[in-house]
Amino acid sequence: MKNEENIFKINENELMKHHNLTGVFGKFRLRLIFLRSWLHHIIAYSTPHPGISIFFQRLRGVKIGKSCHISPYVLFDLIYPELITIEDKVGIGSNTMIFAHINPTANLFLKNNNYPRKVQSVTIKSGAWINPGCIICPGSVIGKNSILSVGTVVSGEIPDNCVVAGNPGRVIKKI
Repeated sequence: MKNEENIFKINENELMKHHNLTGVFGKFRLRLIFLRSWLHHIIAYSTPHPGISIFFQRLRGVKIGKSCHISPYVLFDLIYPELITIEDKVGIGSNTMIFAHINPTANLFLKNNNYPRKVQSVTIKSGAWINPGCIICPGSVIGKNSILSVGTVVSGEIPDNCVVAGNPGRVIKKI
């Protein structure tokens, strides 16, 4: 039980530092931030209308350009949505997951030995097309007019005008 409390406090302190919050009132504000983000996420995640999804994701802090299409069941990072940028004319298929952080939240050994919280922005450039079931990891940049094949896992930079497939994602064709 003691380790569980330590892990919770460590994670909470990391998040409070990220949001520039301190003290008891800061902890209360942090919980309000998560509640608001979670409520907006629930609506955006399950709506069949892309315009409603985009509206609520923008309320959460995701930067989304013009003429984008976001299918139902797209998961944007629940903790750091403000670190995700989607430029104009991007299409994202269902069951895609876009993460701006990695954190071994339940394992103090991993957290203290070589696997600390990793928080990096994600950028999806104009004209990209992300097919269903893709996973985009922190620090990824998807190039202009690039296509991610179904189920592709990306953890790095994808050049412009490429078709990418696989786990890990590899360029299979230049457009």
